[in-house]
Amino acid sequence: MISFTDLQDDAALMSLEYQLRLFDVVGLAAWKMNLDEARFELTSPDNVVTSCTDVQILGTSAPGPQSWLWVWADPSGYREDILRAANEARAFGERHGIPELTTPEVPFASLPGSPTDPVAAASLMMEATKAATGRYTGYAGEVGGGTRAGFLLDHPDFRLPEPEFPRFSRVLQQGTAELRFYNQRRGIVSYAQRRGYDIAHNGPVTRISCAAASANIRFDEQNRIVAMSINNESVRVPTQTNP
Repeated sequence: MISFTDLQDDAALMSLEYQLRLFDVVGLAAWKMNLDEARFELTSPDNVVTSCTDVQILGTSAPGPQSWLWVWADPSGYREDILRAANEARAFGERHGIPELTTPEVPFASLPGSPTDPVAAASLMMEATKAATGRYTGYAGEVGGGTRAGFLLDHPDFRLPEPEFPRFSRVLQQGTAELRFYNQRRGIVSYAQRRGYDIAHNGPVTRISCAAASANIRFDEQNRIVAMSINNESVRVPTQTNP
């Protein structure tokens, strides 16, 4: 069985790397969406406009009812081609028995941590959808009255380049220090699998590696990180962190 919190772990580091890539491309961008034309545009501070090649709307997170409303349950009548990811998430939830993905309107109070902030609630729903669909570039846009709409985006420039040591190191160190995990070991292994890294287990130590970098990560009995060494494979100088 896969749970909603499993999906949070599965998405965490992969989502972080994609969001870092999005920031590399557009920075603190303004956004504009034309639902009739299924066109989503991001405008960088330098007025460079990036029109996404694919946009998916997932749902809305509203402060009044304190709930997330899936777009497939919204009577607004959106175009079918921008509902694919939301429908894929619902089908995934039906296969795996995940009520958060199949209930039309999800109360914030039923989500992990019982958030009251629409941004936090939208983030949880978007992260689960990312893991369920394999689409990892997300954007939560303000649509009025404090309500947030969750989108998944695609554009050739948003896709991840081949791994390099600085980004490998940043994702692991920033992600494990700042993101919430329910099972850190699962989160690390899921990220490595999705990124195509080599994975080896030796008791409490898991090693993930690619041509550019490697990391040896020691976990305790609760699958929490207790030590991590990250190595630049081109120069083989380790950096040590002890969360």
